[in-house]
Amino acid sequence: MGDKMTIFSVSRPEQAWYGESVGILILDASYPCVPGNVGNATTFPFPVRYEKIEGASIDRLLNQQDPALAVPFIEAALRLQKCGVKAITGACGFMALFQQEVAQHVEIPVFLSTLLQIPFIYQITGKMVGIITADAGCLKPRHFEATGVSGDIPLAIAGMENQTEFREAVLKEKGTLDSDRIQDEVVEVARKLVSNYPDTGSILLECSDLPPYAHAVQAATSLPVFDFFTMINYVHTTLVRKPFSGFM
Repeated sequence: MGDKMTIFSVSRPEQAWYGESVGILILDASYPCVPGNVGNATTFPFPVRYEKIEGASIDRLLNQQDPALAVPFIEAALRLQKCGVKAITGACGFMALFQQEVAQHVEIPVFLSTLLQIPFIYQITGKMVGIITADAGCLKPRHFEATGVSGDIPLAIAGMENQTEFREAVLKEKGTLDSDRIQDEVVEVARKLVSNYPDTGSILLECSDLPPYAHAVQAATSLPVFDFFTMINYVHTTLVRKPFSGFM
């Protein structure tokens, strides 16, 4: 008898390639995305697919929080779905604003913001969740409401908006980025947060630009550190289960 052949079927007629488990919605912005950043495909140990949301600038999402962005968000998500990805995430925690709208228009799992991890983090630590965000002044109650974060979860929030290199490189898109300086800045912010809120039991890096420095934040605070990478990697493992190997 010959080897058994596995038969595969087309699931979406419009799909012309395969093998990308996670689709990533990315802002219409331009600055260096270093390894570890959600906007750098080498960050992930599996293939991902990007889709830019036309017109979704940092200013429109963070500062203006323009509700009209819902339309291009949904359109971009539908394009990713047609490409055959198994789930859709984002590349900015402030995409929480459109978590529910996008989820309602596609047929696959949607997890646009790191804030979605907060209930889980709080349940496993039982302590205050420290959040380091790109801009603390822009993080509003509706971001938390849209991601199912109840008001009784204790949160400590610190922002990167006053850190010179982060502000100029990311928020202002100056065109260059000094990664070592940003690492120093986020570590300083993390240390100050934990000093101000000694009951903090974990750190959540809201911003997609901060995972490259998660190891340094952990070394400085000795706390569990969550970010976009932990969330995306976790969901990926639920989408692409593999048989276990070992011995008894």
